[in-house]
Amino acid sequence: QVLDEFSRQVSRMDWPSGSPATISYCALDEYLSKYQNPRDADPMTRVQAELDETKIILHNTMESLLERGEKLDDLVSKSEVLGAQSKAFYKTARKQNSCCEIM
Repeated sequence: QVLDEFSRQVSRMDWPSGSPATISYCALDEYLSKYQNPRDADPMTRVQAELDETKIILHNTMESLLERGEKLDDLVSKSEVLGAQSKAFYKTARKQNSCCEIM
């Protein structure tokens, strides 16, 4: 791209005898600054970088979902234990209250 633009702006006759002082081509600085960051210059590199970032975010989300699932499993098991303990308490309290007579 740089060569095509250079050949359009600068005559081929000036190439052999030309130097940076005699040939004015300012677009080279723009291209150099543009292509210093491959992510900005190459669309495939940009897409790959975005995919990598999305993949990292997806992995983090999946890990947090798994952690939440484990926490939910813990809550379910604790609620089952609490339910069993409350049934046992109810039965014990009922036995205790059945032996006493109300006056």
